[in-house]
Amino acid sequence: MLAHNVFFSLNDSSAAAKTKLVEACKKYLAQHPGTVFFACGTRATELHRPVNDLDFDVALHVVFQTKADHDAYQTAPLHDQFIAENKANWKNVRVFDSLVG
Repeated sequence: MLAHNVFFSLNDSSAAAKTKLVEACKKYLAQHPGTVFFACGTRATELHRPVNDLDFDVALHVVFQTKADHDAYQTAPLHDQFIAENKANWKNVRVFDSLVG
C-alpha cells in the first residue's frame, strides 16, 4: 500500500478557511478508486511537544491499495478540480508518500 500524506499551510488560516479546505478534501478526494483509508482535519493545536511540527493548518491522509491507484488519483479530474478550487489559499504544501504494510 502507499500512504499519501499532505500538509497544507494556508494564507488565510482562519477557522472558516480551514473548514472550507477540509470540506473540499472530503468532497473531491475521499472516494477515489483504490482508497483503503481516508481522513482529513485540522492540526491538533493543543499538542506542543518538542517533536510536534506546528507548521501546517490542515492535514490529508489517504492510503491507496497500490502505487498505481495513487498514480491514477494524481491525474484524476476530481483531484485536479480540488487543486484548481483551493490552491489560491495555499501558502505551502508538503507531501509525504511512503510504502506501508
